[in-house]
Amino acid sequence: MLHINDLTYRIEGRPLFTQATLAISKGHKVGLVGRNGIGKSTLFRLIKGDISPDDGDINLRKNMRMGVVDQEVPSGPQSLMETVLAADTERMALLEEAEIATEPNRIAAIHTRLSDINAYSAEARAGSILSGLGFSGEAQLKPCSDFSGGWRMRVALAAMLFANPDMLLLDEPTNYLDVEGAVWLEDHIRTYPGTAFIISHDRDFLNRAVTHIAHLRDQKLFSYSGGYDRFEATLAEQNRLNMALLGKQEDERRKLEAFVTRFKAKASKAKQAQSRVKRLEKMKPVATIISAPIAPIDLPGPERQLSPPIIRFDDVKLGYSDDITILRKLNQRIDPDDRIGILGKNGEGKSTFAKAVMGSLPAQDGFIKRHKKLRIGYFAQHQIDALNPKESAYDHVRALMPDATEAQRRARLAGFGLGVKNAETPAGDLSGGEKARLLFSLIGFNKPHLLVLDEPANHLDIDSRAELIKSLNAYEGAVLIISHDRNLLEAVVDRLWLVNKGTVTSYDGSLEDYRVFQLEKDKSNKKHESKGDNARKSTRKQAAEARQRLAPLKKNYTRLESAIKDNQTKLKDIDKALSAPDLFSKDPEKAVTLGKQRAAVLKQIEELEIQWLEALDKYETAKAIEGLE
Repeated sequence: MLHINDLTYRIEGRPLFTQATLAISKGHKVGLVGRNGIGKSTLFRLIKGDISPDDGDINLRKNMRMGVVDQEVPSGPQSLMETVLAADTERMALLEEAEIATEPNRIAAIHTRLSDINAYSAEARAGSILSGLGFSGEAQLKPCSDFSGGWRMRVALAAMLFANPDMLLLDEPTNYLDVEGAVWLEDHIRTYPGTAFIISHDRDFLNRAVTHIAHLRDQKLFSYSGGYDRFEATLAEQNRLNMALLGKQEDERRKLEAFVTRFKAKASKAKQAQSRVKRLEKMKPVATIISAPIAPIDLPGPERQLSPPIIRFDDVKLGYSDDITILRKLNQRIDPDDRIGILGKNGEGKSTFAKAVMGSLPAQDGFIKRHKKLRIGYFAQHQIDALNPKESAYDHVRALMPDATEAQRRARLAGFGLGVKNAETPAGDLSGGEKARLLFSLIGFNKPHLLVLDEPANHLDIDSRAELIKSLNAYEGAVLIISHDRNLLEAVVDRLWLVNKGTVTSYDGSLEDYRVFQLEKDKSNKKHESKGDNARKSTRKQAAEARQRLAPLKKNYTRLESAIKDNQTKLKDIDKALSAPDLFSKDPEKAVTLGKQRAAVLKQIEELEIQWLEALDKYETAKAIEGLE
């Protein structure tokens, strides 16, 4: 399927690949691993033909269809379902031709081909992929423009998977997914009939989804059978044997050199000495795998622990406006030594809960108690984006350490792997991994009692993730983690909370239990979908028609609701004016006028509320009759 032969490529004179070779056979699922910045994404660009190699060649099977997730994610008015269905260009072309074809033999050929490519079950397959990536049936009918960039990346991934290419080329596909989506994708890749080449730093994903590992190191590509754990064990054993062989070689070298030094001047031993010189010259050094050291991620814990609980939720409701509640009945507590992992699909409220823990989202109802001395360190994607792109890592640290010496500030940066090379680089020019390390340095500066980490490993390679795990296990405060990286969760947390169906509850099973549960649920959904695409279409059509019939009723009560809010705003303005000091003594006429206006607005609100209740009752009754929830 793919053959890379003696590939050489340089960037600004720096070699990324030197005579690198790799072969990927049909049906193989290959995970590409290596340190950040070593050239993995550049290799993908070379394979796609976006850039050309300096030497060597990349050969793809003739007429092979390659599946790539474009950087330009879908954002138009088309629904998610329409966007995904449009990705199968052959099916779309055949359906269009079937509408206008008149020649009997061609019509028969079209429908035979449509049957061969399972065109008539396309909507069910597209729905299954979208559902696996976290989109409900209702969301699948919404336009792409309604969704954020991260969700649209999922749509692009769904469209690419639906097109069923011969070879998948995926760059960190789990970064935009939750645990549930990562589990689904892992199962999908494992059972995918085609070939896949995947850049990933997700150890669990690489253990379950791929059949081979391609390791990029020393400007070359090395292939290993099996998942990541097997690759790591093989690499360690290979290095151990090479080191042992190197030791033997060094012993032999010392003996040969000693013989030559001792007898080279003696005529009787001259030939033997010369023979040993030749052996020394021909002796090739044993290749050993020496990994560059990974800088630690230092996360200093609090100097003094606080009394438990540091945070407590008592029957709390959370939302973003009075009429929209995301989570309810929250009765959790976080103690100083807790290690908690948050599970749940994206969109269920994980980030909402994290904001409440941080104190940036107040309770709609109930009570959230925080220890008055609590310090929290918060890591999230938007925090990385909030770094000043024009300021260097040193500038960010200097703002937190105004009284420190330059040596102290640079020592702080060096402790996070941001040494002389990167300290003066503007944050906007740092790699994702370097930005993440800078943010870890900043959030740990005040020795927080609690770390709230939202996908902290997304930009870190596997070695850096291992260092993060080590640091979190050494950290002496509480940790709350939202992550799709199951290896990270398993290594750090000892409690799991599940955000589901509008609340947060303890999950008593293990992450493996949760993975199996998600796979079983997905299989159950597939069985349900297999009952027939016609029934699915009929249900969707009926639901759409019912919503259309209900639209005027919904519009009426929504209009009344908006009118009530407008009048409530007017009432607040009038009350504010009436509360002005000396209004009645200085301007009695205005006071009387405001009083009359207030009475009129109150009457108007009362009448609108009666109309709104009647309109809402009609809408809810009609909704029940139509069978819509």
